[in-house]
Amino acid sequence: MRILLTGAAGFIGSHLCDRLLAEGHSVIGMDNFVTGSRRNIAHLVGNSRFQLIEHDVSNRIEITEPVDGVLHFASPASPNPDSPYGYPQLPIQTLKVGGLGTHNALGVAKANGARFLLASTSEIYGDPLEHPQKETYWGHVDPVGPRSVYDEAKRYAEAMTMAYHRYHNIDTRIVRIFNTYGPRMRLDDGRVVPNFMGQALRGEALTIYGDGQQTRSFCYVDDLVDGIYRLFLSPEHDPVNIGNPVEISILEFAKRIGALVIPPCDIAFEPTKRGSGDPQRRQPDISRAQSILGWAPKVALAEGLQRTFEYFRKELAQ
Repeated sequence: MRILLTGAAGFIGSHLCDRLLAEGHSVIGMDNFVTGSRRNIAHLVGNSRFQLIEHDVSNRIEITEPVDGVLHFASPASPNPDSPYGYPQLPIQTLKVGGLGTHNALGVAKANGARFLLASTSEIYGDPLEHPQKETYWGHVDPVGPRSVYDEAKRYAEAMTMAYHRYHNIDTRIVRIFNTYGPRMRLDDGRVVPNFMGQALRGEALTIYGDGQQTRSFCYVDDLVDGIYRLFLSPEHDPVNIGNPVEISILEFAKRIGALVIPPCDIAFEPTKRGSGDPQRRQPDISRAQSILGWAPKVALAEGLQRTFEYFRKELAQ
């Protein structure tokens, strides 16, 4: 297939480019490089089946050749207000890419009769009252809090995707992505994995906000991309969670990363950032992904952390 992939230079988007090309497809990668990095796709330069278009998808998308698939992955994704790549620093752009960008990407799919896949997020569940989170859960979301620009952009994008499916009969899919980590994350993007690993590599104490009892479920990027690819090929239209169901506290997670260096890092506790809206628990129910896609994560946390740590070691050295 010839596939348009928005957000192609991002952390997940660049890995998805690699998978699509490895499966024999041609990829038109689109990115405006606000949060994406040219280094993530530098190895694809010269590949005859990869074309790069620098464009903001919040503006009209014009593709001259026909496409068979559209995967919409463009969006800031870090919740850290201190990061230049975080959506708190890019609130209007985040809302526009979720609204206008999704509309424009769906327009390409409609014009070409192409299948469409939306990258949604576990953030649509907010600070969940249901645990683990199933796709049938409607969420517990603050619509005006600091995370709302991302949460509501993705919730709106899901609604628009389903409207195009129901009204225009577009062949759509929605993946709800849970916490993902791996090579090509930005070391300075403010999320917990690059934060901890950067501090560990610099010999600093790992900073935990709060008591560290809040939980996450971390999925290695290769596993995530495999689930996304399976969903793209499937006939499933309703949202599907893709993530690792193994729940771990942030404190335990910090200890594991701190142990990757010798001597192990200390841990420093700081007060929870005021008004952060940080969810206390996050764990996917992946039973639908298992039954519909035959998918489950394979990479153990220890192995994934080691691979990611080596990547960041090289990044910091450069």
